[in-house]
Amino acid sequence: MKKTELLAPGGSLEKLKIAILYGADAVYVGGESFSLRVAAENFSISDMKEGLKFAHDRGKKVYLTANILPHNKDIHEFEKYIKQIAPLGFDAILLADPGMVEVVKELAPDLPIHISTQANNINYKSAEFWYKQGAKRVVLAREMGFDEIREIRENTPADLELEAFVHGAMCISYSGRCLLSNYMISRDANQGACAHPCRWNYSLMEETRPGEYMPVYENERGTFIFNSKDLCMIEHIPEIIESGITSLKIEGRVKTAYYVATIVKAYREEIDRYLSDPLNYIFDKRQLDELCKISHRPYYTGFYYGKPDQNSQVYTDSSYIRDYDLIGIVLDYDENTQIATIIQRNRFFVGDEVEIIQPGKPFFCQQVEYMENDKGESIDVAPHAAMILKMPVSQPVVKDAMLRKKRKG
Repeated sequence: MKKTELLAPGGSLEKLKIAILYGADAVYVGGESFSLRVAAENFSISDMKEGLKFAHDRGKKVYLTANILPHNKDIHEFEKYIKQIAPLGFDAILLADPGMVEVVKELAPDLPIHISTQANNINYKSAEFWYKQGAKRVVLAREMGFDEIREIRENTPADLELEAFVHGAMCISYSGRCLLSNYMISRDANQGACAHPCRWNYSLMEETRPGEYMPVYENERGTFIFNSKDLCMIEHIPEIIESGITSLKIEGRVKTAYYVATIVKAYREEIDRYLSDPLNYIFDKRQLDELCKISHRPYYTGFYYGKPDQNSQVYTDSSYIRDYDLIGIVLDYDENTQIATIIQRNRFFVGDEVEIIQPGKPFFCQQVEYMENDKGESIDVAPHAAMILKMPVSQPVVKDAMLRKKRKG
């Protein structure tokens, strides 16, 4: 069976590398302009070159997002940008605007084009249209069910790739086309600056009673009426692949490297297990447990099995579930002494129970028995951000393995 692509977010050079090391087939990244994620660290030209080399040396792909909805003032800068990135060797560019498609075809004719979910692709005629414009891939809108996806696959050319989100935050507006943030605080979501006002707490005001704010109670605790749960489709890998989706996309360019590593690892392992033996595949429930160890909202299946209902929202608050903290990343490991060199990310103590995750292996648990700082002095706590320390580990680890600790209470 053809291997389905696992596509991960690369919000920075570090996250690109982590995504690839933990199993992504491809990573999507944004430059410092035009990428719909101004909150992400994003990539300078030198970062792009380094990231592309890292990925290509390992047989992986990198796609550049340039999917803003541009105004007239953006066009000249966009043309200069395309001329700048054209020689770098990206495997594709994601676009949402037909005018920008024309710019890329003219200035970078050898650069494959993917059509972003921002273009609201919800039917096979739309997909066919973009194919005729030269697009290699169409990213489907999040508002699509399996029946519709299968129908699109059956009515479009076999060499047109279909990409769909399978994990991450959901937007209340159609495929992310939202004017709410721009209207309320002049931060344009379609230019990458969304303030996520859909997650805010709202009250109701009646037209003839100005100043009288009436709470919209779904229950007595909150009024977060637009606050969607997070998409999670890891329990449905067979249905996703059999629907004809070419690339499984994970949302999260502004999320942490630990988030990327955990999700990519879980989906990679489930995809590979299914493809190796589809007839006997049974979902490993431990993978869902893993996805609950990163910062997330409650999970649901989005539109895949029908339109969301009242159970698809989180009405009580807009905060995340955070049961685990990343406490360190392995920089080096000495096989002879079984000592790992670690850069600290959150405070931890001798005596703490920790879990260690790494690519291609199950996580393991151990107690922190001993630590020393970079001067070789014994320490009881690693309190300083980014401090370098050494500690024995109970099993061999690789560079970029991650240590996490369950929060108390």
